[in-house]
Amino acid sequence: MNHRSIRNSDLVVSEIAYGCMSLGSNYTDNAHLIHRALDTGITLFDTADLYDHGQNELMVGKALAGMRQQVVLATKVGNQWRPDGSGWDWNPTKAYILQAVDESLRRLQTDYIDLYQLHGGTLDDPIDETIEAFELLKNQGKIREYGISSIRPAVIREWITRSNMVSVMMQYSLLDRRPEEACLDLLHEHQISVLARGSLAKGLLINKPAVPYLNYTTNEVQQATESIAAVSNAERNPVATAIHYALHHPVVASAVVGIRTMEQLTECMQTEESPALTESEWNQLASTLPANQYDQHR
Repeated sequence: MNHRSIRNSDLVVSEIAYGCMSLGSNYTDNAHLIHRALDTGITLFDTADLYDHGQNELMVGKALAGMRQQVVLATKVGNQWRPDGSGWDWNPTKAYILQAVDESLRRLQTDYIDLYQLHGGTLDDPIDETIEAFELLKNQGKIREYGISSIRPAVIREWITRSNMVSVMMQYSLLDRRPEEACLDLLHEHQISVLARGSLAKGLLINKPAVPYLNYTTNEVQQATESIAAVSNAERNPVATAIHYALHHPVVASAVVGIRTMEQLTECMQTEESPALTESEWNQLASTLPANQYDQHR
């Protein structure tokens, strides 16, 4: 497995990260998948306190018990479950973050989190207060680094200016090229890494029947799928081709892929055994459809 550095940090992560939100409810199956992923070279495991009311963190922590030094653990904060479980509310306050981190540490069975991420963000947030919380947690040794999970250029620009974040997680694929317009080059300029999620566009780029996606019609989604297939070959399956598209920009440190089955893990791992896209191949894919752009939060 190839590894890349998250810039301005000591964190080194696998090019493919395990998006743990996709895990099912069977602990034995999940642990088997996680252990196999680790054996194949995946070192970055991403979860969130929101997922399954914290049960996702519990499963990941239990599965990785005794393997802490081999992995980079990432989780997220900011969505607070209501006491009655009816839903959650956005809470990026310092007080809540300082409370929530201890619960995540307990569930993950660790005394530090490698990458702690704000699970969203708006311009109405008390951004400086949120940053104060993250900086305090770094000083306390409870987290190594922090970042945000956001697709909003306006929010990302504020965090670039006001924080020492090292990463931004954002949706990015051949069917969601919005980051190319406003974010990728900007983050590259400021030495802040990107964790790309959704590189398979919910499976639409590889094997699911075409349906409308973002601003693209069913026919356009089908064109993108056919383009992925055309660039694929015996050495690089469509899954690998789609992931390589997201990994092509030098600011992208890792593609966070949701993996639910052993078959999906095997398909993803071909990415590491296959050649990266050439500039010509990437341009061929990029020319399939007009690039979409953000219409809000610019």
